[in-house]
Amino acid sequence: MDLFDQNFNEMEKRNAPLAERMRPIKIEDIIGQEHLLKKSKPLYEAITKDMIPSMILYGPPGSGKTTIARVIANVSISNFISINAVIDGIPKIKEVIEEAKNNLKLYSKRTILFIDEIHRFNKNQQDALLPFLESGLIILIGATTENPFVEINKALMSRLLLFKLNHINNEDIESIVNRALNDKINGYGNYSITFDDKNKLLKFLIHISNGDLRKTLNALEQLVSITKISENGNINLTFENAQMLIKEKSLPYDKGGSEHYNVVSAFIKSIRGSDVNATLHYLARMIEGGEDPMFIARRLIILASEDIGLADSNALVIANSCAQSIMLIGMPEGRIILGHVAIYLAKAPKSNSAYLGINSAISDINNIEIGVVPTHLCNPNDGYIYPHDFEEKDYIVDQQYLPKSIKDKKYYYQKKFDK
Repeated sequence: MDLFDQNFNEMEKRNAPLAERMRPIKIEDIIGQEHLLKKSKPLYEAITKDMIPSMILYGPPGSGKTTIARVIANVSISNFISINAVIDGIPKIKEVIEEAKNNLKLYSKRTILFIDEIHRFNKNQQDALLPFLESGLIILIGATTENPFVEINKALMSRLLLFKLNHINNEDIESIVNRALNDKINGYGNYSITFDDKNKLLKFLIHISNGDLRKTLNALEQLVSITKISENGNINLTFENAQMLIKEKSLPYDKGGSEHYNVVSAFIKSIRGSDVNATLHYLARMIEGGEDPMFIARRLIILASEDIGLADSNALVIANSCAQSIMLIGMPEGRIILGHVAIYLAKAPKSNSAYLGINSAISDINNIEIGVVPTHLCNPNDGYIYPHDFEEKDYIVDQQYLPKSIKDKKYYYQKKFDK
């Protein structure tokens, strides 16, 4: 690197956003992921030994996925290439593969390919990586905020280690914000920054960012940029300015992302567990997160049979009425109907006998010899008994209905509340 490149890189870093300038460059400086990066932990050992496996870094926004990849780039002797699945596709992958082949052939260097937002790759793009993973030509590091078991192909997942990153806690975020305020090279250490109420302001910035360190630093940077410098050279950061700048809390809900699946799962499990308050909480998160109300209504219909079933068959009728009502009146009034029906289902008695019964029957269809339909059920002249002739026996007659090979099979087991 010549002097011009060095000066340009330094200038580029000075002009970068605060969150980028404060990004750790050493593994020891990464916070909040001690379960992975503490000494003797698997990822720490892999990085420090430069024995990097192909992996998926999975976690919420601002938790350090890209930072870990950058640290690996700093310490590894392998060739490191970074692409973004939002803007790069198959042509870019082909370029990377050619570069990887040349590096291996000419310099005996393996290539680490970091793909940010790997969930944005479609099936064909993900499949294009498989042969080069299998041959060992590339080491793949994928970063995603989505549930990898939903968004990443099974064939690809089977070849990758999964490292799950945690939300960064508020205390750790506050320590990084303070570091940014005192850092004279990358932060605001050369500025005279004062506060009306520092504790209150920092807690507010952290609160509206929902554990996303990058968002918190971005909010701080925006607040500094809009605050007037006083006559004595101070930049006085106020809670009022922060409220003006940031109108509302960023909800941790992305209807196309992993948090979507997490909230929906919690919603269904809260109804199944008859917790009305939790049911309303997760319903509110979905509504305020912009979820399609018909998606919610459809899940309620499924739940009405799967988890309530014969304990209250009216639940299915009510859930179906919810969907029809939503189509008729829409939102925001539809929130009342969703709340009404969600509460009803949460309070209803529970039975999963219908769910277990049909699943068990389908399993047998696919896995065992089921035999033929009994002859008397096909041809009434072969001994079929007509139940309506036996009113005195409540229309129940001793007659074989299942195929001979499974005539004693039982699929339905009555639950306590079945009616």
